[in-house]
Amino acid sequence: MGLTKQSTGISALNEMFEVQVESSEDIIVALAGNPNTGKSTVFNSLTGLNQHTGNWPGKTVTNAQGKFLHHDKNFVVVDLPGTYSLLANSVEEQVARDFICFGNPHVTVVVVDATCLERNLNLALQIMEITDKIVLCVNLLDEAKRKKMNVHLEKLSSLLGIPVVGTAARNGVGLKELKDTIEAVAKGDIQPHPIKIKYDRILEEAIEDVKPLIQEKIGKKLDAQWIALRFIDGDQTLMDSINYYLNLDFSKNDILQRKIKNTKEKLLEKDITIEDFRDYMVSNIVKTAEKISKEVVTLENKTYNQLDRKMDNILTSKVFGIPIMIFLLGVIFWITIKGANYPSQLLSTFFSWIEEQLTHFFTWIAAPDWIYDILILGIYRTLAWVVSVMLPPMAIFFPLFTLLEDLGYLPRVAFNLDHFFKKACSHGKQALTMCMGFGCNAAGVVACRIIDSPRERLIATITNNFVPCNGRFPTLIALSSMFIANSMGAFSSIVATLTVLAAIVLGVMITLIVSKLLSKTILKGLPSSFTLELPPYRKPQVGRIIVNSIFDRTLFVLGRAVAVAAPAGLIIWMMANITIGDSTILSHCAGFLDPFARLIGLDGYILMAFILGLPANEIVIPILIMSYLAQGSMLELGEGAMRALFIENGWTWLTAVCMMLFSLNHWPCATTLWTIRKETQSVKWTLISFLVPTIIGVLICFIVAQGAKILGFV
Repeated sequence: MGLTKQSTGISALNEMFEVQVESSEDIIVALAGNPNTGKSTVFNSLTGLNQHTGNWPGKTVTNAQGKFLHHDKNFVVVDLPGTYSLLANSVEEQVARDFICFGNPHVTVVVVDATCLERNLNLALQIMEITDKIVLCVNLLDEAKRKKMNVHLEKLSSLLGIPVVGTAARNGVGLKELKDTIEAVAKGDIQPHPIKIKYDRILEEAIEDVKPLIQEKIGKKLDAQWIALRFIDGDQTLMDSINYYLNLDFSKNDILQRKIKNTKEKLLEKDITIEDFRDYMVSNIVKTAEKISKEVVTLENKTYNQLDRKMDNILTSKVFGIPIMIFLLGVIFWITIKGANYPSQLLSTFFSWIEEQLTHFFTWIAAPDWIYDILILGIYRTLAWVVSVMLPPMAIFFPLFTLLEDLGYLPRVAFNLDHFFKKACSHGKQALTMCMGFGCNAAGVVACRIIDSPRERLIATITNNFVPCNGRFPTLIALSSMFIANSMGAFSSIVATLTVLAAIVLGVMITLIVSKLLSKTILKGLPSSFTLELPPYRKPQVGRIIVNSIFDRTLFVLGRAVAVAAPAGLIIWMMANITIGDSTILSHCAGFLDPFARLIGLDGYILMAFILGLPANEIVIPILIMSYLAQGSMLELGEGAMRALFIENGWTWLTAVCMMLFSLNHWPCATTLWTIRKETQSVKWTLISFLVPTIIGVLICFIVAQGAKILGFV
């Protein structure tokens, strides 16, 4: 690779970091910061909707980029992953470090939380060791003012030796000044002179032993002192990155390696291990941040976070934490289910009207019947069903879920469930990815990126399908209403709700059990520790929540579903209309599967409906109705007519229970499988993600069906 990036600029940025640069005049801005500092809000406020999201090359870490125009200059903002340090303890930290070191941004903006300045300065000080093209953005000044905290920005700038800009990004305050400062630093009108951290004498001596050899090779490309510090600490990832981006293989420099070895031996002679060395290093950074923070932050009210603590005492308590969490999630599910009915019906009516117009058009042009059947009754009707059933629940669920996230409640959910997932030898953040799965399992799989450990990320990915998504809720609700709660009279809605809630709890329990089994078999390992920061409770920005959740989540997932559903509609139509002998291919396949399906409490048509419903769980019931009525296209029936049809075809309460269990535990939909393949970059793990829930579902249904028959319940 050589010095390609340094010498070719735009092409290298596009190739090695996939930065969307159009001209050599574009100014590249790296946006760094801790999680929960409002960094994403700063990014969105700067770039608006002019954004592009993908993955960093070779990583399952989101690469978000955006652009803005300021004084007729084009600025490209690269939103780096939120990290607490640059010590490369995680993929996110490595990605952030490598872009600042080797992506050559014209300016690096470090976003810090004005209410947590001391802790946030740790990252800023580390970045100041790497680059002098740095601007500090002190965000959330509005929250600091509400808590009666004053941050003296000019003094902070003087102490750090870099420009400091105060913002309240959610209200647009300070953004123009931030843009002006970024431009001034990029053009050289402002020359930052960041302070250097003063390390303990024993660390400084160790650095001086190694630094000259590094300085000789690295020149002015990177700070030799910082590299010496990281090499002594044993940072192999940095050595690998320098080799990859700069074509300097320090691992083969025998003189340097001997010098590093001798330096470590000298430290050991003074009873300082590498772990002690790292502790000294981090301690110096923390002490520097603490000293600066004390000089620039004044508190009028020292009990400013007392209300947050009182709320946390309730929301994260052992007694109330879990019940409140279940209640809030239940409210979201109820609003989603109830609220989606009307827009779903409107969309269904709208698509039916379009189908009528298309029918008139095909009649007018005298198109052959088979073309009309394939395009309209096959592909179009499948697409219409998927969109009308999937879009409204997602458009309701994702904003509500994002609302909890914006309020600061989701980290409390992870805190409440962390103990259970630790017992299952998986990651506490899996609780968050599991909750995302309730809206859409594909979105839940994408959310697994927040888990640093590859092993634990795979566990979360494989088990995400055990919680029902919005595509399976209609099946669970319909079957529980028709067969479980049908004879309960006035209490039928309560019984149906409790049945669905029981299915959700069962899904969570299976998630924990399977996570434990995976961690003891094919994904052995111990649960990793992680820092779970409980951010302050914040007033949500409803408008931004709606826009971001619709564009970033709802339409993203719906787009994938539509791409999969279109060809599937063709296959479903062909199987339902092409006959061999006296029966369709669909009937032949159902007959072949029937003996096995009976063992697990289903029938051949139900199993075929699940198989053909691979594109989207929403179309399982329509395919089943089509099969029972021997029609050539998907149909929709009312609840009463549907129950009568199912009973005519031999259904009992056990059939409904087994179908609910199999709906809860079977292969992921095609959209989710596609997402798993994209996220894991592995056919093997995609296949395992298909097999694990399917095998679990077959076993559970077999036990329930055969157990009920042995005990004489049917």
